[in-house]
Amino acid sequence: MSKDSYKLVANNKKAYHDYFIEDTYEAGIALSGTEVKSLRMGRCSIKESFIRIEKGEVFIYGMHISPYEKGNIFNKDPLRVRKLLLHRRQISKLVGQIAEKGYTLVPLKVYFTGSLAKVEIGLAKGKKLYDKRQDIAKKDQRREAEKDFKIRNLG
Repeated sequence: MSKDSYKLVANNKKAYHDYFIEDTYEAGIALSGTEVKSLRMGRCSIKESFIRIEKGEVFIYGMHISPYEKGNIFNKDPLRVRKLLLHRRQISKLVGQIAEKGYTLVPLKVYFTGSLAKVEIGLAKGKKLYDKRQDIAKKDQRREAEKDFKIRNLG
């Protein structure tokens, strides 16, 4: 298996709807063996999860990894708090931006790069209701345009 193979496990589409994503970071996740096996089977959800920085360490809360069927006593709590692995410089940069500009951290994707489980973290700013409405209107316009284009090409 090549080192740069990429396998998406979970995607957080809701984050793109609720936030403006300013910057993204790739972080490793500290997992137990059965959690990795469960992730490989695609059993992960990050819909309600969020990220906090505490005492210079980054943690992800609410990330649900289903228990591995054959894991019996080795299975951990599916919703336990997991540590994310980032460089010290990246963490201090994130702390500064969160404190200064009112940003928040949201998980965007969970994926495998080679044999390593990774999380893509987005430095995000919350959208207001009117921003969400604009996005929905744009999406509808694009969908209509694609529909018209399709009809013209078929006819």
